[in-house]
Amino acid sequence: MDNLLVANQVSKSYGGYRALNDVSIEVPKGSIFGLLGPNGAGKTTFIRIINQITMPDTGSVLLDGEPLQPHHIQHIGYLPEERGLYKSMKVGEQALYLAQLKGLSKSEAKKRLKHWFERLEIGDWWNKKIQELSKGMAQKIQFVVTVLHEPKLLIFDEPFSGFDPINANLIKDEILKLRDDGATVIFSTHRMESVEEMCDHIALIHKSNKILDGKLIDIKREFRSNTFEVGLVTEDKETVSKELKDRFDVTPATFKTINDELQYTIKLSNGHANELLGYLAEKGRVTHFVEVIPTANDIFIQAVQNH
Repeated sequence: MDNLLVANQVSKSYGGYRALNDVSIEVPKGSIFGLLGPNGAGKTTFIRIINQITMPDTGSVLLDGEPLQPHHIQHIGYLPEERGLYKSMKVGEQALYLAQLKGLSKSEAKKRLKHWFERLEIGDWWNKKIQELSKGMAQKIQFVVTVLHEPKLLIFDEPFSGFDPINANLIKDEILKLRDDGATVIFSTHRMESVEEMCDHIALIHKSNKILDGKLIDIKREFRSNTFEVGLVTEDKETVSKELKDRFDVTPATFKTINDELQYTIKLSNGHANELLGYLAEKGRVTHFVEVIPTANDIFIQAVQNH
């Protein structure tokens, strides 16, 4: 797969503090790439380098095969975590101004803004001042301004901050559509459920170092632990429970059910799921048998704790 953005051994220090340490990342074209890490890990520094707000001390960044240059800013849309709209300006006036800074003519900017304002049902906000809007309303304006010039690369830093669940879902769907229409997205967030729903690839930065990256599905396979949630209806709970604990690595489990059953999480050190399922079937009626797939949140916590 072709990569839109490639960072090669990028390092950045501020005085005696090393914010990034030889970080290499490849962002495939047409993907949503999750840039993850605890607070202070170096994510914002990396995003600032891509946007040429700051420059790396060593290493290089390529955008679509070319060394990053000032003119590439026209091909990048950046929604920072700290929003930057002018509170006393009217929405329409400000949106037009920011669109023209990204290279759009006034007439083209008006045309595209009309499309997006109608799409997000915010057309009556045109003459309102930013200070008259709620945080979530202002977020919608900044989102529109970020995507309006149809950049190759979109960078969203905590894009759902300030949104209620309905509008967060609306923006999520718009980001997915932008990806489907050909945009490449770097998505930085602490909301792991959003990573699960949206990201094709991820990279995890911790203490200035990249400690994990790849396709999310491949990383899940790497972190799987051969663990299963099981529910078993049996006439002799006490005996079967003791047998299970003697034979397997067993811990209690809790999942919603309509049965009066034994509920356990069973980790297999060897053997296959089919063998476990056959053994359980001999002991009673199996009502629940699900492999525990590690979530993005599980992977995040485990990887950080191991470094």
